[in-house]
Amino acid sequence: MFLHRVNLLRSPSARLTQNFLFRKQAGHRRLQKPHDVSSTQIRLYRTKAAPAASPAGRTTSLQISPRLISPADAGAALSRHLHTSPPARALPGSLLWVVFKPLQKIVAVILGRSIRHWWKALPENRQQLMREWARQNRWRLSACAGVAVMIVFLFLLTHLDESPVTGRTRLMVFDKESFMELAALTSDRYMEEFAELLVPEADPRHQAVEQVVRHLTQRNKDIAELSAVTWNVHVVQSPDSNAFVLPNGEVFMFTGMLEAVADVHQLTIVLGHEMAHAMLGHSAEQASLSHVVDLLSLILLTAIWAVCPRDSLALLGQWVQGKLSQLIFSRPYSRKLEAEADQVGLQLAAKACADVRAGPVFWQQMEIRAQMSGGPVIPEWLSTHPSHKNRSNQLDRLIPQALDLRESCICPALPAMDPRSIFSKSVRALLETPKSHVRDGQKEAQKPRLPPGPASLRTGLPAALIAQTLLPPSMNVGQESEGAVPPTGPELAVAAPVPSAAPAEGGESKREEQS
Repeated sequence: MFLHRVNLLRSPSARLTQNFLFRKQAGHRRLQKPHDVSSTQIRLYRTKAAPAASPAGRTTSLQISPRLISPADAGAALSRHLHTSPPARALPGSLLWVVFKPLQKIVAVILGRSIRHWWKALPENRQQLMREWARQNRWRLSACAGVAVMIVFLFLLTHLDESPVTGRTRLMVFDKESFMELAALTSDRYMEEFAELLVPEADPRHQAVEQVVRHLTQRNKDIAELSAVTWNVHVVQSPDSNAFVLPNGEVFMFTGMLEAVADVHQLTIVLGHEMAHAMLGHSAEQASLSHVVDLLSLILLTAIWAVCPRDSLALLGQWVQGKLSQLIFSRPYSRKLEAEADQVGLQLAAKACADVRAGPVFWQQMEIRAQMSGGPVIPEWLSTHPSHKNRSNQLDRLIPQALDLRESCICPALPAMDPRSIFSKSVRALLETPKSHVRDGQKEAQKPRLPPGPASLRTGLPAALIAQTLLPPSMNVGQESEGAVPPTGPELAVAAPVPSAAPAEGGESKREEQS
């Protein structure tokens, strides 16, 4: 009987030893041959049998001879026995939720419809027996329902999180890392969609937005959630008054929004609002609530398809259930997140030394634009965003707090003229203008116009906005260490037009701009 034992130390600098024990059962003969091997060589042994068989009564002997092999040969020999596979990563939960979310309702509909047909196929006596069983075990069924409610409550309790800036308690089912991967996929999709509409980086509009984003980031670098993100600006040639920021820091600004803002302060507040969405993780928060609501509504949806006697009534019940879910949970929560982004975005703009009083003016301008467009006015309770009037009123209430925060950041003094009073006077003057006047013996209806902004370039961006944002780098950044602040106060004044109260004799009205 042979007993082999090989001990190899894993440390590359340790001394490898090999003990070969040879025992022969008949003569109880023991042969031990230790060898010391350096770390760069491995000594292996092979046994050779005697060349000829011995006569009867003699024992057979074995010859042991060492063989030296290099570490490379040893690694090749080990690689033939060891196999490694590339690391596999599980799909993020947010991506799985997006993929399988439409299938949840289909499964619920099929399950409820199957339960309904199964119940109809049962004989009357079997149905009566099951009703009796349910009545007799109602307490057990109630206890099971209570346990299920407790499990759901514990699940929600263990997934509570705190908002970074506001400290609000919220539900977070999806983690931020998973949503970053999903945001990267969404960003690639938007880049493909807007590939032909992206404004070049040398365009003044792109430079203006990029400089405002850089200024907001530098002035709010004390917020870890903001400074840890790399912000990339993309300006899209589109007449839509829209802008959005993905959780991974991809900023998409539409040229229609650049034409809607009147000055750099309004642009700073708009960008601060969108960056606040990404910084606070509102997309993951809203998806978490939607996920929980959808899972709970699946029980109700299954019950609707199981109880309704016909498919038409079940479809009507499903439609009502979806609308109620939106009106009770989704849309109010979305309006709540928008209001929080307005509040935090105003704080970011205040720390960037912008004139925060321009925030309410911007939403008043948007309200007048919506009224002049002639489109249908959607009630706030049917919308995912607060109304322009309510957003203006909310920002107006937050102005004193934002002004105190701006003053604590050692910002330059604001101009004495309040943009809110200037805008209200301009609107009042327009409303007092006659709706019609006689010119060349004919009546021409004169519609009230929105107070125009500064003169525009051929690119569509106001010239004053480009002049305010495209400043030398030394004036905007690089002075924070010495306490100096970028000239975003009196130097970057709000331009608010004030038209004349009545037109001139020739029928042409003169417009004045005060800053």
